[in-house]
Amino acid sequence: MIKYIFKELEMKNAIIFHGGGSSNNSFWYPYLKKELVKRGYRVWLPYLQSQDDLDLKKFLPWVLKNGKFTRETVIIAHSDGCPLTLAVLEKINIKIKQAILVAGYATPLSPPVTNKTLKAHYDWQRIKSNVKEIVFIHSDNDPWGCDIKQGKYLFKKLGGTLIIRHGEGHMGSSKFNQPYKKFPLIIPLIENKLWG
Repeated sequence: MIKYIFKELEMKNAIIFHGGGSSNNSFWYPYLKKELVKRGYRVWLPYLQSQDDLDLKKFLPWVLKNGKFTRETVIIAHSDGCPLTLAVLEKINIKIKQAILVAGYATPLSPPVTNKTLKAHYDWQRIKSNVKEIVFIHSDNDPWGCDIKQGKYLFKKLGGTLIIRHGEGHMGSSKFNQPYKKFPLIIPLIENKLWG
């Protein structure tokens, strides 16, 4: 029984947080879930119902209650899912394996974004202490403002790895007609195969 519980706690698991104004069936999220399941991950891709950016007051308690966070957890987040991830990393009491934040932000964006997902202040040291590896992926032409400036800000606060992609926009946006159905870069990042 004890061995079974230990295996359950240490099983590879991934959590994928979609952005605001989308769903868990949008963009590259189903593709990533399928690819991770093939590699033996248990994947949680919750639907965070929202008409615009996600409301942290609503979703943070729900995620903390329903998510499973272990030393083998990988969180992949897009857009509004990124500030949600930062808030999660502030609250958990375990050091997870990895967080990959795609087109994220930690300072207010311009309207029409309502910035309901942002906190006024973050405990950057606590966030750093709760994740072994953190990767930021940004584009040089993000139409929502989740651009290189946001990536550099996050990198300055948390270290890790900053990847800048040329001409990739928001890497998934209905408003800006960026369907972005696949995101093959993420798998080698998770498997630590990107760097050779």
